[in-house]
Amino acid sequence: MPAKDLTEKNKSTRKNWLDSVFEDESGPSPEAVWKLYERGRRFKESIDLYETVNTNENFFIGKQWEGVQSNGLPTPVFNILKRDVCFVVSSITTDNLKVQATPLAASPNTGALSDPARILNEEFESLFEHNHIPGLLREFARDAAVRGDGCIYTRWDPDVETGQPVTGAVRSEVVPNTRVFFGNPNDRNVQSQPYIILESREIVRLLRKRARKNGSHDWDSISTDDDNTYPGAERRTDDKATKLFFMWRDEESGEIWGYECAQHAEIRKPWRLGIRLYPIVWLNWDYVADSCHGQAMLTGLIPNQIFINKMWAMSMLSLMTTAYPKIVYDKTRIPRWTNQIGQAIGITGGDVSTAARAIDPAAISPQVSQFIEAAISQTNANLGATSVALGDTRPDNTSAIIALQRAAATPSEITKQNLQQCVEELARIYLEFIAEFYGTRTVDVATPENIREAMEFAGQEAPDEIPTEFDFAAFKDMPMMMKLDVGASSYYSEIASIQTLDNLLTQGKIDVIQYLERIPDGYITDRRGLISDLKRQREAMMGAAAGAAGPGGQVTETGGKPEIPTGGGYSALQRKVTEGEEVR
Repeated sequence: MPAKDLTEKNKSTRKNWLDSVFEDESGPSPEAVWKLYERGRRFKESIDLYETVNTNENFFIGKQWEGVQSNGLPTPVFNILKRDVCFVVSSITTDNLKVQATPLAASPNTGALSDPARILNEEFESLFEHNHIPGLLREFARDAAVRGDGCIYTRWDPDVETGQPVTGAVRSEVVPNTRVFFGNPNDRNVQSQPYIILESREIVRLLRKRARKNGSHDWDSISTDDDNTYPGAERRTDDKATKLFFMWRDEESGEIWGYECAQHAEIRKPWRLGIRLYPIVWLNWDYVADSCHGQAMLTGLIPNQIFINKMWAMSMLSLMTTAYPKIVYDKTRIPRWTNQIGQAIGITGGDVSTAARAIDPAAISPQVSQFIEAAISQTNANLGATSVALGDTRPDNTSAIIALQRAAATPSEITKQNLQQCVEELARIYLEFIAEFYGTRTVDVATPENIREAMEFAGQEAPDEIPTEFDFAAFKDMPMMMKLDVGASSYYSEIASIQTLDNLLTQGKIDVIQYLERIPDGYITDRRGLISDLKRQREAMMGAAAGAAGPGGQVTETGGKPEIPTGGGYSALQRKVTEGEEVR
């Protein structure tokens, strides 16, 4: 097909797609967005997502007999699923993940990017701390294990005070997968979606107030949800209404746009988010072909849990009914039996030994307990939650214990790698917000050499760092020249780096100043001050050496006798002194 015809076809396809979403060129409408939302709900219902998530959540928290008619059967709960899920989630989120931005080796003028990379790394560390990323990742992975998918949504909060002329900060939160709707539900790749809808339920009064503030003409039509919107007693309407946040990518500029609405009213007109990535991080626990939703770890374990609970219930019922001895007596001779302690029972005639007797209780087959134990141990073993990994084994051999624990963690290694990939995607989203909204802020940088020399020439002590203005918009042109590495800060970024630096210093490949310049922050107090002191000592020694040198750099003869070496060996100078010759 000719290029011109292909271009015209793409324009026609784009126009048709926009017509299906937008009423006109001014932007989307509440009715159009609501139709897309209902289509997304129908897809989730077709794969039984809502029912699956509800069942998994109940089994995880211990409501494992919900909706089951027990008919007098005991309802014990031996919740092995919660322990297994918490074990696996904690094993993949134990490491304190850290993002490290470094300039690409192939980028021009790599040395000029060292300061921006350091500023970006410090900002990443601050954002990870203020957003409580370690705890957020645990909730994120927990949702993926129980619900099938984990989702982190990031937004810009313009009202946060930062102590800078520019206010605002980046905020991240976990969103349930039942409230995220992809434009293409057959694709799990977030950035390839034509649009994404986030659903939330908020108080009607606040929604009306926000819509009115944003200039909406139909703000008073926002009303509470009815039973048709949320069927079921668990979705109480109360005074809340469904709010939809509709995001789409502009096909010409590549930027992300946003739009907020209720079912029949507009809450906020379309606005430009200022970023080129959807602010969504998505994690499937197990991939499902042709579906954006994954398979939860809990889904395949529920039958095991049901079997264990039923076996325990039937064993308990058997013990309750047949575990204790029963008395059989002759009613013609004993009209009434009593179990009171010490109470005498009288009979009329006959042999007393044949009037009553006790029946021994029935014994339960030992295979029942064996099957229960086997079901529990096999379920744990398949998840890597063995007795060694859980710490239930005596540590007679430390090396073997460590080896077995590492082997037990191997099945969850793929999920751990996927989690680290999600952290890198989150960092790239942070970089988009930083470049767009941070503006010019004051940051501390190492004192440049020319400023240091000028202050020392003036008789002033140069500080280790000086505040300077930095325009964070410069990162818009740097993403292709920066790479983000994610690793465990306690192993990958710090311990490995320090061991490597120690080896280089011991082997004499680097000096002390080079060592201190590259060691991570926090290990040496006042590291920059120590570097400055060592540099001044080096400059003083070089100045003294230059003063002792004569014309042409030769050392001036002082006229004194050469110093006699005191080291080992029998040098020529020592030989002359021994023989009494004059030393010249």
